[in-house]
Order: sequence, then C-alpha cells, then structure tokens
Amino acid sequence: MSKEYKIGVIRGDGIGPEIVNEALKVLDKASEKFGFTLKYTDIDMGGCSIDKYGVPLTDEAVKAAKESDAVLMGSIGGDAKTSPWYKLEPSKRPEAGLLAIRKELNLFANLRPSMLYEELKSACPLAEKTADKGFDMIIVRELTGGLYFGERYTKNSQGMETAVDTLSYNELEIRRAAYKAFDIAMKRNKKVTLVDKANVLDSSRLWRKITESVAAGYPDVEYDTMLVDNAAMQLVKDPAQFDVILTENMFGDILSDEAAMITGSIGMLPSASLNDTSFGLYEPSGGSAPDIAGKNIANPIATILSASMMLRYSLDQDEAADAIDDAVKKVLRDGYRTGDIYSEGCKKVNTDQMGDEISKRI
Repeated sequence: MSKEYKIGVIRGDGIGPEIVNEALKVLDKASEKFGFTLKYTDIDMGGCSIDKYGVPLTDEAVKAAKESDAVLMGSIGGDAKTSPWYKLEPSKRPEAGLLAIRKELNLFANLRPSMLYEELKSACPLAEKTADKGFDMIIVRELTGGLYFGERYTKNSQGMETAVDTLSYNELEIRRAAYKAFDIAMKRNKKVTLVDKANVLDSSRLWRKITESVAAGYPDVEYDTMLVDNAAMQLVKDPAQFDVILTENMFGDILSDEAAMITGSIGMLPSASLNDTSFGLYEPSGGSAPDIAGKNIANPIATILSASMMLRYSLDQDEAADAIDDAVKKVLRDGYRTGDIYSEGCKKVNTDQMGDEISKRI
C-alpha cells in the first residue's frame, strides 16, 4: 500500500491558481511514478479569503494547514494601487494572512535556493567568467527573531527624536535554525557557511558559539564562518563557493534578494518556510503578478520547484524531488521558455504547456 500524504493547497490570488495547477500536475505525475499518494485540501488565504470571509486568514484555514503534512502555496495579494483589498486596515490586507499563518505554524526557518541554470546564463548580471562557473546554493534564514521582532520605540530624548530597535536572539532560536541548515547540507554538498557580524555584535557571537556546537554533531559537513559585509561581496565575486548559507533574520532578508538577483530571473526561484517538525509551507519567491493573471503566460517553474522542495524536505521523497528537478533542467535544455525567460531561437510556451512539458520528462 502506497504512503499517503495530506497536502494543503493555497491557490491564492493573481497568477497563483494558474501556477499551482501546473505544480499539482507535476506532483501527480511524480507521485504516480514513485509510488505514493497525495491528498489535497484547498485552503483560502489572502485576497480570495477577504472576498469570501472578510479576513485574509480564517481559523478554519489555520486548522486545515495544521492538519496537513505540508502546504503548497501560489501567490497572494493584488495591485496595491488599485485593489480594494489595500483600502482595508493593514491587519485585514492579503499579506497579513501570510504573516499570521507563519506565526500560527511556527515557521522559523526560511529556505531560499539560488541556482544558475546553464541555459539561462545570459540573464546573469555577473561577469561572464563568474557566471560560467555556475552556482547552486540555499540560504537558510532565521525568520521569527532578531531585529524585526525585538522591542522597538521612538521617543524624544533631550529635545531630539531617538529611535531604538532591539536585536535579540536566544540559544533555542539559533540552535533550531542551525539544525535545519546542517540537515539540509546533508542532502546537498555538505557545506555550511554561517554569515554574521561577530566582530561587532554580541548576538552574532552567540550565533557562532551555538552553531559551532551544532556543527560538532555533523562531522561530514564542512563548516565555516563569514562576516556579512564580506558575504555580500563574495556573492558577486564567487557565488560558486557557497552551498548552504545560515544567517539571522535581517542579514538573510538582504542576502537572499541579492542571491535571487544574480540568477537573472526571480520567476525561477522557489522558497520554503519550515517549523521544528517536518512541516513546511512552500511557495514561489515571486509575487502574484495581477497584471498577467488569467492570461496563461506566467512562469510556473518556481512553484514546481517549490513542490520539489516539499517532497524533499517535508515528505522525504528525495527520488521524486530529483526527478522534478531533472525534468525542469531537461525542459530548459530542450529550449522551452515562458515569456519572462524567452530568448531568440527558443520555443515560447504558455503556463500549462510548460507544466505539460515538465510532466512528460519525469
């Protein structure tokens, strides 16, 4: 009897339903080939939830997500200038649903892969000799602590306005993120680089202390450290040196966008947010692109690769994940492109055609 997994599906807004449909198509093909079953439950979140229920995330949606083995999400939100969703107070807007579900599900580790495909090297903004080396890394960003969640205030002190933001981390927050990074490294090229500012910050010195203790339990993983300013330079100079980058919340926020930019196309990049079990929320890094919604021209590859990450990190179906990743490479090698990554001489396809081509190659 095949193993069955319960998957929550948040189709979302804009291009979300279109790109999620293609990811499900690919997942069904992979599950059929590798002998397991996926049972899907639709969950409303974001603008579509506002339209139905008046709020971006309901208690029922949270309950359905918690009862799932993993959640696959499209994109949420709309045009902030024209959508009525953005006339609501901030706590009722689509993105508030995403922040709320992260909190409810205790999603403390964000995973952002950054990979340069051979076929898309021409879109890479780096020097040609750097792009020719290629790169394939993943940034593990602590998501629920640090400067963004510390105490903050602005006050008038001695006649001058003064703003204070508190950067705080405890041992538990660091250790659980470090374990995620090293576990992921064991499934990849067995190298972890901790990025911090330990020459200045006490919080970074604690990150080094705790991460070093975690590293001792992974003798097969190469471990080193790098200051964040150097890491920002090295991402441009020699990104091929990185496998898994582990870092705190704000540094990860900045570096993951830099790593996305050097690939040349955010439409190719998946992401995941994990808690301290095998559960994860998987989504493309790009937005809901309301201007092209319903036109069947969106690139579904980031969502398909997010589904691959779900198989790998939540369901432990590595073979199926490898098959999806390989199918994406084959499709690109065969010259198939959606409009956002199209170049002269390639075969231009729409959203569902791209999903079909990837499915055929699994």
